[in-house]
Parts: sequence; C-alpha cells; structure tokens
Amino acid sequence: MRLASFSVVAVMALSGCVASTPEPEALVPDSSGAPAGFIQYYEQVANFEKCGDGLYCADISVPMDWSDPTSEPISIATVYRQADSDPMGFIVVNPGGPGSSGYDWVKDSPDYVGTKTLRESWNIVGFDPRGVGSSSAVECLSDSEYDEFLYGVTGFELGSDEDLEASREVRSEFAEKCQENTGPLLEFVDTVSAAKDMDVLRAVIGQERLNFLGFSYGSFLGTTYATLFPSRVGRFVLDGAIDPTVSDGQQTIRQLEAFEKAIEAFLENCEQFEDCPFSNDVPLGKFRIQQFLLELEKEPLQTSSGRELTVWAGITGLIMPLYSEEYWPWLSTSFREAFEGSGDGFMVLADIYNDRNEDGSYSTNLIAAHYAIGCSDSGGVPDMDTVEEKNERVLEVAPILGRYWQFGGMECANWPYPPAASPTDYSAKGAPPIMVIGTTGDPATPYSEAKSLAQEVLADGFLVTYNGEGHTVYGGDVECINEVVDNFFFTGKLPATDPNCS
Repeated sequence: MRLASFSVVAVMALSGCVASTPEPEALVPDSSGAPAGFIQYYEQVANFEKCGDGLYCADISVPMDWSDPTSEPISIATVYRQADSDPMGFIVVNPGGPGSSGYDWVKDSPDYVGTKTLRESWNIVGFDPRGVGSSSAVECLSDSEYDEFLYGVTGFELGSDEDLEASREVRSEFAEKCQENTGPLLEFVDTVSAAKDMDVLRAVIGQERLNFLGFSYGSFLGTTYATLFPSRVGRFVLDGAIDPTVSDGQQTIRQLEAFEKAIEAFLENCEQFEDCPFSNDVPLGKFRIQQFLLELEKEPLQTSSGRELTVWAGITGLIMPLYSEEYWPWLSTSFREAFEGSGDGFMVLADIYNDRNEDGSYSTNLIAAHYAIGCSDSGGVPDMDTVEEKNERVLEVAPILGRYWQFGGMECANWPYPPAASPTDYSAKGAPPIMVIGTTGDPATPYSEAKSLAQEVLADGFLVTYNGEGHTVYGGDVECINEVVDNFFFTGKLPATDPNCS
C-alpha cells in the first residue's frame, strides 16, 4: 500500500511551474468544536509563507498526546497549492503509505495532484502526518542499517526455527532503535491521533467542513476522520480504499491473493513487451518465477554496483511494478536480466520502492514511519496456533508470494508500546455521502475492500468502480473516473448509479 510515493518520485523530474497566482487572503481559523483544553491549537494563526510559485508552506502545531492538553506540541508540515482562479475552497490530500509524504507530493509535484480541472478551482493542501517526513518524525536506523534490515538475509533456511529467531532479534533491535532515536513521539503516531490533527488543520485553514482526497492508506485516514468528526465532513473521496473492519490476517490474505492475480495479469500481457522472457503459458510463467525466488534464497544475484540481490530485494523489486501497468515493461526487462544472471533491474525497482538513493542514502523516513504507524494501529501479536493456520491459508492463495509472508504479525512483537485505542464502529453515521473508488485489479487494496467499505461499513458510502489494473486511479488517464470525481468535488452530487468505468 505504499507506492503512492513512487508516483510522486516518477513525475518530479517532469513537473513544471504553475501559473503565477495572487497572494492568498489571510486565513481565519474556525475553532468551533475544539475539544476542551485544546482550543489554543484550533485558534492558532498559521504563518503560511511562499515556498514556490503558487505554493505556501507552514508548520502547524498539534499536541503530541491527544489525551493530555499539557503534552508537548509537535509540528505538522503543511503546504498548499493555490487554485489557478478564484478558489472554491481547500481540499486536503493524502497519498498513502502509511509513511508517504503529502507535503513533498504537493510541494514538489503540484501539477500532478488530481486533475487540471480540480487544480484550477481548488486550493490543494498536502501535509505530512505525525511521524512522517518533514513533520515531527520517527527516526530508527542509519542508512547502512536500513540496507541490512531491508535487503539482508539471516543466513538460515527460510522459515526454520533459526531463521525465525534471527528475524525476531532483528525486529527487536529495530524497535529499540526507533524508541531510542525518536523518543516519546513514538507512542503517539497512530492513525486516530493523525485524524485529530487533520481537524486542527481544517480549523487553521478556516474551513467549517473538511474536503478530503485520500489514496490507499489515505482512505483509512479519511474513514477514521469521518468516524471521529462526521459533522465536519465535507466532500470526501477515498481511492484504493481499505476496509478498517477487516482483520490484519484477512487483510494480508486478500492482498496476497490480489498480488498473485496481478502477476497472472502481467504474464498474460508480457509478450507485448519486446524483451519478455515468458511464453503465453501463464502456469509455466508462475512456476519459473517461483523457482527464480527459491534460487535467490540459496544464491543472490550479482549487480553492477557490487551489491547482491537477495531474495528480499527480489521480492520487493517484484512487488513494486505490480502496482501499475505502466511499470510492467520494467518488470519484463528485470526478469530478462535476472534470467541472464544480472540483478540490476530488480535492485533498481527495490530501491525505488524503499526510497533508497544511488549513493546509499534514503530520501525519506518512509520505512520507519510505515512500521511505527502500523504497529501503533495494530500491533497485537497472534498466538502461534493462529499464525500456523494463517500460514497454511497464505500458501494456498499465494503460491508464489505466500512463502515470504508467513508468520505475519510478528514484526510488532517487540514494539515498545501497545496498539492505540481505535473506533469500534467505522460507519461515520451522520456524515454526508462519501465516495469510495475501487479498482477491480488493484493488488495492494483489493476491490472487495472498497466494495465492503462503501456498501457495508459506511452508513452513507457510494461505490465507484474502475474495471482495470493498478493501485488507485483518480488523476490518471481514466477520464470516466476523473469526470465523476471532479463533478463530486464541484457540485457534491453523486451519479445515479455506479458508473462502472473502464
């Protein structure tokens, strides 16, 4: 669910300047509904300063601990792109993750957020949730330590008792360093706290109701906000939606099943790429991929940089291009190179996914934030009987990838804090209609979750279906989706029925 950040990286080099816009009017905070003891945060006047053509940046203060008004303030990095014409208002966006930077997305690639139609008439607000990027952020490992954590192997047979024990030790050291390098903030990076921060953001930009566009994990953040503040929900669009009522174990199974289907879709279309190393035989292609990964477990591939492509780097490199059909040619080329003995292609894909630069540095704190927020939201560790049962199911639904997603839930076993309290009911009763977009071939947030969120969980959800491949869709080349979403933001009106775009 993390690749929303990649789409930002990929277009940054193409991003042009927006047309010159007039200075914005002063924002008058809307402090109505501020919880007792926290009025000072709702009444703050943010000092938005110009930080680019048509861009304005500010740091907004929120409490570290929303249960304690006297807790230390922390900072939320915020930027907005001013509308090209007279603005209709503000739309807050989140690109996903958890851990992807909405601040960088809007600041560095403002012309690639939403559609041109949307940007002409709306101020687009990006922010980094607590724990992320330019906000008060989680810090865990050094660059070299991240290399070992993300790309290294234990040296033991995968899934053996020795391998599990070594993996537990690695996870424990990771948690200890997160606590040591982050400090007290680490306890408070959960999604409920981030949603409460969003209500301060709403107040600071002077909006009675919050308009929101969330992708992937951003849909979960939006659903959480709507649950906590239903009367303050404006026009909400959740693309690549997550159903928060689904258990972590079931989430994993659904996601792996969807990624396996994405592999099949890639293999079905691979021969259109000039250097495709697979035939039209999908079962044979799946077998070759399975064998390739098993061989990587025993013997990593060499790369021109001198780094070794381990099985974990190979898995990450395989997962990354499955998020979008646009990346399938890269995957085809990477397989061709790998079958010829070079791990270069897969290593590049893995580095893109992990936000690793060529010089070995990491450009964001995506990995740290992803783990910290995930463990803060759902750090419960299942008993081994439950784990073994899930392992069997994972291997059944995902013959290729399931082997590498066994023993789920153990990554948070040594997290220093228990999971934060979360809502027991995500229906957002009392909120206006919420648009939920699902893509039938989405590998990261399966279509079934968008469907259940819209039709079963939310009290007033509306499902918009895109019959296609890829993770999230609005703002791309699917005009049907773009028109439906833009019309909703402009008018608040929904289609009579699901448009079933294709």
